[in-house]
Amino acid sequence: MRMVEIIAAKRDGRALTTEEIEWVVANYAAGAIPDYQMAALAMAIVLRGMDDRETADLTIAMARSGDMLDLHDIAPLTVDKHSTGGVGDKTTLVLAPLVAAVGLPVAKMSGRGLGFSGGTIDKLESIRGFRTNLSADEFRRAVRELGLVVAAQSGDLAPADKKLYALRDVTATVESIPLIAASVMSKKLASGADCIVLDVKYGRGAFMQTLADARRLAQTMVAIGRHAGRRVAAVLSSMQQPLGFAVGNALEVREAIAALRGSGPSDLVELCLVLGSELVRMAGLRNDSDAARALLSEALQSGAAWEKFRAMVINQGGDPEVIDHPERLPVAPVQVDLPAPRAGFVTAIDGQALGLAVNALGGGRSRKEDTIDHAVGLVLQAKVGDAVKAGDPLLTIHAARETDVDHVAERLQLAYTIHDTPPPPLPLVEEIIR
Repeated sequence: MRMVEIIAAKRDGRALTTEEIEWVVANYAAGAIPDYQMAALAMAIVLRGMDDRETADLTIAMARSGDMLDLHDIAPLTVDKHSTGGVGDKTTLVLAPLVAAVGLPVAKMSGRGLGFSGGTIDKLESIRGFRTNLSADEFRRAVRELGLVVAAQSGDLAPADKKLYALRDVTATVESIPLIAASVMSKKLASGADCIVLDVKYGRGAFMQTLADARRLAQTMVAIGRHAGRRVAAVLSSMQQPLGFAVGNALEVREAIAALRGSGPSDLVELCLVLGSELVRMAGLRNDSDAARALLSEALQSGAAWEKFRAMVINQGGDPEVIDHPERLPVAPVQVDLPAPRAGFVTAIDGQALGLAVNALGGGRSRKEDTIDHAVGLVLQAKVGDAVKAGDPLLTIHAARETDVDHVAERLQLAYTIHDTPPPPLPLVEEIIR
């Protein structure tokens, strides 16, 4: 095969064969195809697209370019969840122990925050002593003995995707549904889960800002799962405002603990029940969503989910005293309320602006090597639909220094839209694609 002919074929709108896609991925991963030719093919895919079969072939080939985790010798079935990213999105911290508590083994590799979206690994590292870098043996032992592990990505999972992702970032080829879907799902397939629920977010606080784009991405990823023989469902959830009230690593851990102990934000708990019900249904524990929801609600109310989270923290080296007494989590020394500039109803909150403000406070990173301050962040006091009076707190800024507050206050004020009339209620879950 010749790469130039494959580029020309896609440029002209022809669907690539399975053999052509496998050849491209294998040779690109091996260094036999130069970046300039792969960039040309990526641009052709951006302009001409890929059908479901091509996208699935690309995903599977990228997954097979490195390690393929197989846990079937220790667990007949494992489940996983992936979020496309959002502000205040701490669902993994609640969902993983919740489904593990009803008997579904969770073997999850998570990422760190980059850009305006936070990362699960950073949040868990707010807990003193918690280890996210586990050996393969430690990862497998946690699955076998506890049925729950959340760790940083390890091994050589989907190396072809890593190369292609870095190339797309500098060649204006990021915005392609097939390439985004293949990137996400290649890592999920390589991680070995049998049942995968996708939390595909849309809105100003998400990477997919329109519902139409989120739906297309969800449909594509579900189709990939079907082609790869996995059970996959996608939940389209709103990120038109942050999830819950807390944005920032330790603050979000504190909020997740509250949810596991029965006093968490209603939107966070509801989304976890919806996502968890899909996993329970796909795994065959219950036949329908209502029965699945009842099973999960019982695990939450009985404290079983909390006990599973606590056991995971202990198993991965975390100090249980910190989560038993969440006030011992990192606390920012400066806490300042941001006042509402006028009376009215909150009609919109720019989640992306809030996420970027947390980064500016030191709670996120713009480069992978940046260090973060786990204590800083924001706690919302007013959300969309709430009535406020002039001077009422819109949110509380948790910062390391007073000067940091001054640096972000104006942009946070602009993130809130206040009108005289209340807005229509925002949906939390728009649709489920199975």
